[in-house]
Amino acid sequence: MFEDVQTLENTQENLHEILMQIEAIIYVSDAPVSLARLKEAFKDTYSKQQLRQFVQQLSMLQHGRSIELIETAQGFRFQVRAKYRNIIAETWPERPTRLSPSLLETLSVIAYHQPVTRSDIEQIRGVTNNSQILRTLFEWNWIKESGFRELPGRPALLVTTPQFLNAFGLTSLGQLPPLQNAKEAFMTLDANAPKS
Repeated sequence: MFEDVQTLENTQENLHEILMQIEAIIYVSDAPVSLARLKEAFKDTYSKQQLRQFVQQLSMLQHGRSIELIETAQGFRFQVRAKYRNIIAETWPERPTRLSPSLLETLSVIAYHQPVTRSDIEQIRGVTNNSQILRTLFEWNWIKESGFRELPGRPALLVTTPQFLNAFGLTSLGQLPPLQNAKEAFMTLDANAPKS
């Protein structure tokens, strides 16, 4: 019986150490950490399913704390809980400003109608595209070209990227709010998006 208790204690200590190692890896990473990256870090000792269970246990340990562990399209990351964002914004007012309505409109057209061309965006929005908006979205790596439409001039098709999903704390496009009012939905997402 003593051996069973000793084995259980060793198992719990080992699990705790694994969770602390995962926490350290995610904490120091500049970008979200994928299960594949964690698998690599642990030299394939654990399967992706086991690592997902470890990450879920680590997430439960964050309950009641100001920091939460979330999953995005690119992997797992820590972020400040939404209820503490105001104090962060007041403490560091130089944090990024809100996205402009025209940028949000352009982004929502791409996200909901992808793949789209620049002409499609203009037609849906009803206004001429500001090239600076698309340039900004490319610089932030929120959109990319994904082939060409078979029309004269072969216009580029634009789609969103995993970095776009990550910026809004989403794991997939299926988590986008209903299309009824995409601009308003993106303004809400922007207001609640984690700021890193």
